[in-house]
Amino acid sequence: MDRLLDWALVCTLRNWFDQAGADAPSWYRGLADPVLGPALHAFHGRPAQPWTVASLAGRAGVSRALFAKRFTELMGRPPLAYLTECRMADAEALLIDTDLSIARIARTVGYADAFGFSAAFKRHRGQSPSTFRAAAAA
Repeated sequence: MDRLLDWALVCTLRNWFDQAGADAPSWYRGLADPVLGPALHAFHGRPAQPWTVASLAGRAGVSRALFAKRFTELMGRPPLAYLTECRMADAEALLIDTDLSIARIARTVGYADAFGFSAAFKRHRGQSPSTFRAAAAA
């Protein structure tokens, strides 16, 4: 019964988002876009891969400049800002839900080392990963 309700919700949202004039969220528009969709699916399927605008544009089959322009217009932010936001959201979930080391989380979300990840996380969240984890556990 739960799966049936989930399916009904998904179908309802999809129909609503597809209506003319509907204000669908950027992630929905991006995944449905013929240019951005393949790149977004590739990134979300392998977030730890060292993605660049050029490699994502290659997945989309367009030039780097066209991809970056279309991405920014449709998603509301540049591609690398989106990648960072997604990686930080994944990292936050891992910090809260697992006891993985900071270094392991860094590699899981696409950073080569814990230092680079910690600096990026602090820029994004305003606190270190360790502080974030401790605050979430309290």
